[in-house]
Amino acid sequence: MRRTLTTLIALLCVLTAFAAHAQTLPTAKPEDVGLSTERLGRITARLRADAEKGIIPGTVLLVARQGKIAMFEASGVRDPQTKAPMTRDAIFRIYSMSKPLTSVGLMLLFEEGKLTLDQPVSKYIPALGNLKVGVEKVDGAGVRTLELVPSRRDMSIQDLLRHTSGLTYGFFGDSLVKKEYVAANPTGDSPTNAEMVERLGKLPLAYQPGTTWDYSYSTDVLGRLIEVISGTSLYQFQRERLLDPLGMKDTMFYVTDRARQERLAEPFADDRSIGVNAAFNDPRVPQRWESGGGGMVGTAMDYARFLQMLLNGGTLEGKRFLSPRTVAYMTADHMGSVVTPGPLYLPGPGFGFGLGFAVRKEAGVSPYAGSVGEYNWGGAGGTYFWVDPKENMFVVFMMQSPKQRVLYRGLLKDMIYAAVVK
Repeated sequence: MRRTLTTLIALLCVLTAFAAHAQTLPTAKPEDVGLSTERLGRITARLRADAEKGIIPGTVLLVARQGKIAMFEASGVRDPQTKAPMTRDAIFRIYSMSKPLTSVGLMLLFEEGKLTLDQPVSKYIPALGNLKVGVEKVDGAGVRTLELVPSRRDMSIQDLLRHTSGLTYGFFGDSLVKKEYVAANPTGDSPTNAEMVERLGKLPLAYQPGTTWDYSYSTDVLGRLIEVISGTSLYQFQRERLLDPLGMKDTMFYVTDRARQERLAEPFADDRSIGVNAAFNDPRVPQRWESGGGGMVGTAMDYARFLQMLLNGGTLEGKRFLSPRTVAYMTADHMGSVVTPGPLYLPGPGFGFGLGFAVRKEAGVSPYAGSVGEYNWGGAGGTYFWVDPKENMFVVFMMQSPKQRVLYRGLLKDMIYAAVVK
């Protein structure tokens, strides 16, 4: 009996150790993975100084190379109101960093042959078939009017993944179609994903499907597509197929338990807007909408595990999620000469767009450092990541400051690449 009890205790210790390991990644000294401690220190000093000056509330920065974390630092405060210090396990609203997670979820179904990317979305969601496209006309007096013309084809699943569906967002830009989105406010009452796509089907498209890159509700529609094909809610699917197997224990749509709520990072009181009708949400209050395009929260470590899986070619700690060929396909440019960048082209110069990611096509052109083949995306609340296969490196940056997000994305890229010395 004593031997059995001892064996069970030993087994429990092993399982506990494994579980703890499953939620982190190996670490290394910066020099062991070709980075400079002194140069990385410049970044930490800058982030701490800016937090002390009240420019930003607080940050978490994680840099990994060659499969090991070389930098994982928290700076500033987690909540400016309470002055609680930032911690590495703080939970952030990641907004559009939800999009790569949803895109990967869809590609799990793609690999199983449950869909093909050339299929029209209307095959699964009839409300998004035979839509009208809004074309602006300007008369001699400069007055704009909107003419509705038939779409030349229905949007495809590939269009959703690369933001060429013709759908748009209303919270930034001033086109007449965008104004219709603002007036309709299709997600204002936190609808279900099924209700949301029905509402989108009643609005005009901003462009002909397949012609123009325009940031949009496309990834939210992907979330509904996952629900239709899988027969489960988006969150249930993501938990079972991606989040739980990856050990992303703090990534979710709503934070209902008190312990996690106390770890939520907050912005300054005067920095809570990300656009028209788009204020910082409160994930403590559960709603019906599970936004695959912008509704998730999570930690830097959770997202690091997701990115390490992608950098590994679709596998992490012996578990395969995607084929290396699928990861390569997703992180290739899907615009080519076929798709025109829209007037609000967020990837920026030197970048194309893949299936859920901006993809760097040229070593130059962009005003920020990087490598050809790098892929990235960010969230409106201030979060950002990039993966650089050439350097075998990825970076996760977490912050809740919409006003400062653009500045720090570029600043961090330049300073982190300056710390690559081998």
